[in-house]
Amino acid sequence: MPTPSAEAPIAPAPAIIPTNRIGGRIQFATPVADFAKAKSGDIVRYSYIFTNTDSSEILEVSAVQPTCGCTVASDWTRRVEPGQTGTIPIQFNTANYSGPVLKFITVSTSDRSNATMQLQLKGTLWRPIDVNPLYAIITVPPDATNASASVRVINNLDEPVTLSPPQSLTPAFVAEIKTNQPGKEYLLTVATAGQLSPGNIQGQIILRTSSTNAPVVTVLVMANVQPAVLVSPPQIVLPPGPLPSPITNTVTIQNNSTNLLMLSEPLVDAKEAGVQIKELTPGRIFVAMVPFPAGFEVSTQQVAFTVKSSHPQFPLLRVPVIQPPRPPVLHPQPPPPQPAPPQPPTAAVPRPAPRPQPTQVYLPATSPAASH
Repeated sequence: MPTPSAEAPIAPAPAIIPTNRIGGRIQFATPVADFAKAKSGDIVRYSYIFTNTDSSEILEVSAVQPTCGCTVASDWTRRVEPGQTGTIPIQFNTANYSGPVLKFITVSTSDRSNATMQLQLKGTLWRPIDVNPLYAIITVPPDATNASASVRVINNLDEPVTLSPPQSLTPAFVAEIKTNQPGKEYLLTVATAGQLSPGNIQGQIILRTSSTNAPVVTVLVMANVQPAVLVSPPQIVLPPGPLPSPITNTVTIQNNSTNLLMLSEPLVDAKEAGVQIKELTPGRIFVAMVPFPAGFEVSTQQVAFTVKSSHPQFPLLRVPVIQPPRPPVLHPQPPPPQPAPPQPPTAAVPRPAPRPQPTQVYLPATSPAASH
């Protein structure tokens, strides 16, 4: 009788060890994304794909931070198992952009060898009708009555485009248009209108076109009107008086005009204060040192630092001296008296009834004779 053969032992299945360690290794398929060409004003969308190339650790993506508000990250994959992939969707708002652009996105992960990575999104934005440069920036020197700046208006469409006469929305500017290449390129020149006050002025120039893709082109204008004489700071501010210790303030006087400037007779209309002027650059930059002694306090009259100038428009430069009043000293008030705590009610004790008083009986007096 044949002997039955013994069965081979069954090998135990390998134990599955769960993976819960955080770390991993991140690898992007395309860390630099090129969207090539897009129309300015459109939304550019791109999804970066990455892989956790580690064999045993979980990869966590904790933060995705674009460098500006025009680029935002949608809901990305925050936890990736070993060998698996994830995505980081990005949206770029191209409004107000033109020409080549480059955006950066910082990614923070649990990868110990590469905890912070930087992604790039690049491409070229075009407009049907472009303005180059984007803004007309005008610098008006102090001795000039007006100044101007020019920008090119370029048609990027296949069909020719005509422009209407420019319209200025700000009375401070005037504009004119000239043709460089019929239907394709124009030159817009913006100039200041009349004498302007020193400071920054903004405006807009409107161009209407024959194109349905871009019926209106708006050009932003910025003008910086330089003052002939600049005093900085425009006022001297002291701590509340009386001053606990001496203090010296510095005032800079800068001459921006063509002719050299001369200063004379500096004065502070307060007996306790003085002033000394140093000429750092002859005829151009001056520094006034205005010291105030301890105990100084501005009275009810106005106090100012003044100096005479050779400039015909500014014969006297005046810098007010301002000192806020010292705040009153507040003494702590005693806390209000606390009301006495209510007493618990007591039971009423009955009063004892009054005792009855004995009745007194008075007998009439009898004589001795009657008693016998």
